[in-house]
Amino acid sequence: MAELEETLSGRELTEWQAFEAIDGPIGNQRADLRSGIVAATVANCHRSSKAAAFKPQDFMPFVERPKQSPEAMAEMLAQAFGVKPKWKDGA
Repeated sequence: MAELEETLSGRELTEWQAFEAIDGPIGNQRADLRSGIVAATVANCHRSSKAAAFKPQDFMPFVERPKQSPEAMAEMLAQAFGVKPKWKDGA
């Protein structure tokens, strides 16, 4: 922290804060979004036409989501790939 205080003025820090407020987050959160966009694009190219489209947030590990049961997650994956879950066959 001491090195930062020596090399970064208060004015420059304020400018960086303004930049981030206008342009969005800098760092890992932004990188996760970029990676999520790529992953969602690839997944949407290969999903079933009956399945809901993937969003970048679906591939971002640190985005808060509502809790789902394992069965609901399996159902979502089965729907995305256009298959019928085994437990629905009565097996």
